[in-house]
Amino acid sequence: MRFAAALLALSSLTVVAPSQAARERVEPRVVEKISPLPVALSNDFEFRKTKLFFLSDKPPKPGQGGGARQTTSTLGGKSNSPSQRTATMQDAPITFERQYRMFGAVTALDQRQRFGNYLDFYWRAKRPSDVTVRLEYRQEKLHEHVQAQEISYRNVRGTHKTEFKVIGDDYLDDGRVIAWRCLLIENGRIVAENRSFMWE
Repeated sequence: MRFAAALLALSSLTVVAPSQAARERVEPRVVEKISPLPVALSNDFEFRKTKLFFLSDKPPKPGQGGGARQTTSTLGGKSNSPSQRTATMQDAPITFERQYRMFGAVTALDQRQRFGNYLDFYWRAKRPSDVTVRLEYRQEKLHEHVQAQEISYRNVRGTHKTEFKVIGDDYLDDGRVIAWRCLLIENGRIVAENRSFMWE
């Protein structure tokens, strides 16, 4: 009897877990035509945090984020100066992020498809609602041309993370993202907005 109950509980977990994972890992769709939307900012929706990461096709130099540890030669052969330790500690998160994004990219072609901009937005909805998260952005070689990606969520509440990428051929052909704004849209209206300094 206990075995049957344990098996039933385990099978229910395996059925629920994939649907939850599928709900959180939705790929963004490209918006072909960007139309202006009315603004109706609401306290029920807010952006909590933004994480931006640029994965360059050129590895960073030591001391410039993500590079190898800085070394200086001294008479003792080893330096433990505070400035060296600080530089190494500052590089550690960037080195980790680069390794995380490149994990599994074995061939040069695989690596090439990972280079570009990664934009992660953490946001909150205080009441259940259908929300669309839209990223509008400009790339350096396209100048004023605005492109957009969006992901829609149905009946969501609480804190969520939405990931956007401008990588691979999109990055290599059109350049880095130079300006962006992220919108939370409910019922065709903008209810929250987060933008870069360069966005006009």
